[in-house]
Amino acid sequence: MGAVASLQIHHHDRSVARRLIERAVAETQRLERVFSLYREDSALVSLNRHGVLVAPPQDLVDLLGECRRHFDLTGGAFDPTVQALWTLHRRHFSQADAAAEGPSQRALGEARGKIGFDRVSIGRDRIAFPRGMSLTLNGIAQGYVTDRIVDLLRSEGIDRSIVDMGESRAIGPKPDGSAWRVGIVDPRQPSRVADQLEMINQAAATSGGYGFRFDAAGAFNHLFDPVTGQSPKRYLSVTTVMETATAADALSTAFSLMSEEAIGMALRSEGAGRAHLILAEGRSSVIGSG
Repeated sequence: MGAVASLQIHHHDRSVARRLIERAVAETQRLERVFSLYREDSALVSLNRHGVLVAPPQDLVDLLGECRRHFDLTGGAFDPTVQALWTLHRRHFSQADAAAEGPSQRALGEARGKIGFDRVSIGRDRIAFPRGMSLTLNGIAQGYVTDRIVDLLRSEGIDRSIVDMGESRAIGPKPDGSAWRVGIVDPRQPSRVADQLEMINQAAATSGGYGFRFDAAGAFNHLFDPVTGQSPKRYLSVTTVMETATAADALSTAFSLMSEEAIGMALRSEGAGRAHLILAEGRSSVIGSG
């Protein structure tokens, strides 16, 4: 899905490790054919092309259900229909004479008119949305794939491991009983680690505008506010630690748009999890616990 993923399996039986890797790769490829925007034969591309998908894959129905839950939890901050804004900015900045201030207000208003996840109809037999809308699952699908790989490994008896399939999730503790460590990239110097997290049976995901920028100045990036159509400037990066990678992925995206107070309210509603914020001025903040 356009991201780098890695998987290492350490096992006393090399043949078992090889079989597990083969199964994990096959499962990842299967899910890519459902969620990817980079494959013309994916279910998501077909849905975006036609605005309707009959007899959708169960994984797509399940993941859109998770999207709806996080859309409601975050008051609409998590909204997969922002793909219209991505398309607008890609077209604008691909022009040789693109205006540095971004798309026109008129174009931005037209794109915002195609946003609203509450207008997406989700059913086991049919998924549909109004003409002109489109979905991106890049803010949650990597977490979902990570969770599916964790389920696969656990079904094969793996009880101590860490999986990184775009997002990170720890299975149990390390063999010595200690917690797994996951680094948080310094958004000002992505080649270095700003902080480390310790996790046992938890997942972590990070969102930040430094990940992809449309312009050299970084004023326009891959994160979009569904209300304003603009890229958020509140935080340099947001890292969430949750029980599942699906939740961590979705909430790191949504929290990038939300105030610290609103993030705290969302985490209290979930009853678990925490957010590690690096604010625009460089200050760090941790909200939640566990």
